Amino acid sequence: MSGRRLAPQQRRELIIDAARTVIAGRGLARTSLRDIAAAAEVSMGTVSYHFSGIDEILGAVVIRESEEFYGHVVAAADAEPDPWRSLGLLIDPMFADSPEVEAHWRIWTHFWAAVARRPGLADSYAARIRHWESCCARVISRGVAQGAFREVDPHGMALRLAAYSDGLAAQRAQGVTALTAGLAREWMHEFSRALLAGDPH
Repeated sequence: MSGRRLAPQQRRELIIDAARTVIAGRGLARTSLRDIAAAAEVSMGTVSYHFSGIDEILGAVVIRESEEFYGHVVAAADAEPDPWRSLGLLIDPMFADSPEVEAHWRIWTHFWAAVARRPGLADSYAARIRHWESCCARVISRGVAQGAFREVDPHGMALRLAAYSDGLAAQRAQGVTALTAGLAREWMHEFSRALLAGDPH
């Protein structure tokens, strides 16, 4: 262990950092509390002091992942007055061709798999991990009000866009080589235009 003297909150953040790295690299199924403790250079007792188990650590990872990954994206989209450009500011960073974005989606696919096995896992923090979808609904509402988008239910349409983006991300995370980051962005823009521009029929 490193022997660093850190405040409890700093140690907690260190554990979350380490957990993100280990889960993104190995996958949740092959990650143990001992692995996380070793990566964080803390004792098992320190991990157990801060977290009741792997599910609680995973929850902390995805909450922070959502807040940090989407924080500046959401701020930029909210500040952009043109709704189409605003929507682009939401879409493009999700499918940037970078190792950090790939790690982001690996975290999410492991989280989705855990929730599928253990329904209710995310009930206590569901609202805290839907920043992108919430912002998307605001952008769509603004676009409808301005006449840039056709009349739609903003929340329902944001959910459809989020579901489509998650599907693309899951395919990317599974290593589908034909689905490049650029193609995923292109499809997301095509889908959003099909849903929001003019008569869908």
